[in-house]
Amino acid sequence: MEYIKIAGIDDPYFQAMHRLMGQVFPAEEVLEASAWAEPLQDPGIQVFVAVHEGEVVGATEYRYYPDMQVAMTDFTIIGREGLGIGPFLARRRQKHLFQLVEQSGSRLIGMFAEIYNPYLAREHAFGGVKPMDPFVRREVLAHLGYRRLDFPYVHPSWQQDGTGVHELDLCFLAYDENLSDLPAALVVQFLRTYYAVLERKPEAWYEMIRQLETKETVALRPI
Repeated sequence: MEYIKIAGIDDPYFQAMHRLMGQVFPAEEVLEASAWAEPLQDPGIQVFVAVHEGEVVGATEYRYYPDMQVAMTDFTIIGREGLGIGPFLARRRQKHLFQLVEQSGSRLIGMFAEIYNPYLAREHAFGGVKPMDPFVRREVLAHLGYRRLDFPYVHPSWQQDGTGVHELDLCFLAYDENLSDLPAALVVQFLRTYYAVLERKPEAWYEMIRQLETKETVALRPI
């Protein structure tokens, strides 16, 4: 299996990855294809695909913020069972992230990820791929060490229609296992930075930010 970086929207692997995204994610989680042109030119955004026998069978997007000393896993897609795609992507992503950290001369305290709460989520087929089932994914990420940030999370829709998605938890993988919370200011800075690209965000998102700004810390809870 190969770990290949997507070069742009004209990359044949991008077209295959975008089709795969449409198969496994609900519409509000999928950015329209042409809107990827600028992000893919951003050196801070890493988009890689897992290619098996010439076919895109998985993908991951992530980014590292040296100034905040945190990373974000935007998504992980497993397109087929029985190939070890999940472990392959996780290992290669972590190896590459540590290289980026070393090159920056900074450090990495942990990584954010949005995780579907299967107790809140509507019935999503996720392309019929069982490893993408919210219950399975949540348990896998719990085993990896992710914990839920303890506040009601609102995710602005990537359809850029100003609506909010309330079926996700914002989680964090702390490399210091003894870390029990995060500074609320760091969470706010991250969310403002990460979602700056979306001009239209729901009022519920702004209210979430206002509530976070009244806190000193945000607890990390088991998922």
